[in-house]
Amino acid sequence: MKYHDAMFIDGSWRPAAGRETIDVLNPADEQIIGRVPAGSEQDVDDAVRAARAALPGWAATPPAERAARLTALRDQLAARKEEIARTITAELGAPLGFSTAVQAGAPIVVAGSYAELAASYSFEEKIGNSTVLLEPVGVVGAITPWNYPLHQIVAKVAPALAAGCTVVLKPAEDTPLTAQLFAECVAAAEVPAGVFNLVTGLGPVAGQALAAHEGVDLVSFTGSTAVGKRIGALAGAAVKPVALELGGKSANVILPGADLAEAVGAGVANVMANTGQTCSAWTRMLVHADQYEEAVALAAEAVDRYTPGDPTDAESRMGPLVSAKQRDRVRGYIERGISEGARLVAGGPDAPEGREKGYYVRPTVFADVTPDMTIAQEEIFGPVISVLRYRDEEEAVRIANGTVYGLAGAVWAADRDEAVAFARKLETGQVDINGGRFNLLAPFGGYKQSGVGRELGAHGLGEYLQTKSLQF
Repeated sequence: MKYHDAMFIDGSWRPAAGRETIDVLNPADEQIIGRVPAGSEQDVDDAVRAARAALPGWAATPPAERAARLTALRDQLAARKEEIARTITAELGAPLGFSTAVQAGAPIVVAGSYAELAASYSFEEKIGNSTVLLEPVGVVGAITPWNYPLHQIVAKVAPALAAGCTVVLKPAEDTPLTAQLFAECVAAAEVPAGVFNLVTGLGPVAGQALAAHEGVDLVSFTGSTAVGKRIGALAGAAVKPVALELGGKSANVILPGADLAEAVGAGVANVMANTGQTCSAWTRMLVHADQYEEAVALAAEAVDRYTPGDPTDAESRMGPLVSAKQRDRVRGYIERGISEGARLVAGGPDAPEGREKGYYVRPTVFADVTPDMTIAQEEIFGPVISVLRYRDEEEAVRIANGTVYGLAGAVWAADRDEAVAFARKLETGQVDINGGRFNLLAPFGGYKQSGVGRELGAHGLGEYLQTKSLQF
């Protein structure tokens, strides 16, 4: 596996300030596939200084030229799609088909969408005797997670560049090789030196240094709510804006009259994708009492089709979790569900048969889950579904809204208007109606402790702009 023993700062690969490194492991076989620098405060400072120096020139670059660079970046990502997919499969463990179609495919669309927005967006407007200017917020510190490593990078870097901002990226330590490939694509797209910079490193060191750096004007973070709170506190102390895309515990609400088999099947597929490592996954399935046992049986049957396997095998629908830490976390939640009295109807805490090597877990379904159980309240981030019973619509709304999260969800009903009426009562940033498809141009983000701000589309661009009014 190709990788750089260096940082990408001010348009070139340069040695890190220190000698500390991070081993990159293949979660399917636990073998080391790469080694990258563990960045220090000095590396972060060097990158921020480069971004700061490049900011005036990039901010003054006409939007049409910024659009041209983003178009070139999209084309680079498209040309290297297969290589990117193989890299993501190697360091994340996502099945190769999923890595190709989603992990590598979606960011190409997102990059293209921001190329178009940069060219068409109105960066000023007239309001009475005022001209209102929308200007770049400045240097962006972007801290991204490992579960969708390229998508999360592009969802921050592309709108920031479209807005005229410069960026320092600190990617997740589990998936830095994908970030290095992205940096190569940025260079090949002839984005000016210093506009994009990459520092690999550990969250508590490089991530914290970036979030706290006085030369950073906005921090954009995707990850756990616990870490998001700390970053928000750091930024708040400096009166610095943040964009936070955090955790979720989304409800898949199946109303009486909906196609039960379709709703359950789609719900299981949603959670099993990416081995359950999706912040917006519908991990709580809410079913009316009259259909509850039928739904539980359907869910158990559907999960049986997801056998953990070698992610490079074209037949595999599910790979390992990203790390030993994540595997142990998910198994711990499964054990907690059993100890709190939930009924295990599929899966369990033991390693899947024949998969003792690698960070594998069994796809798991719990029944008789009550809203106060840990597995119904906390984000597990693995292939674990909790099926909850409700007796009327009022109780379903109460259960669906009864967590600290509000990122996503789904509603299924025989009548579309009925589903929409229910969806309006949900405290969440997105709701899929009867299997509605994910829209890469629609705003993505959450209510409550699921975050601050939105990503994707014009709403995502707006996060990287600040407002100035000129009066005449």
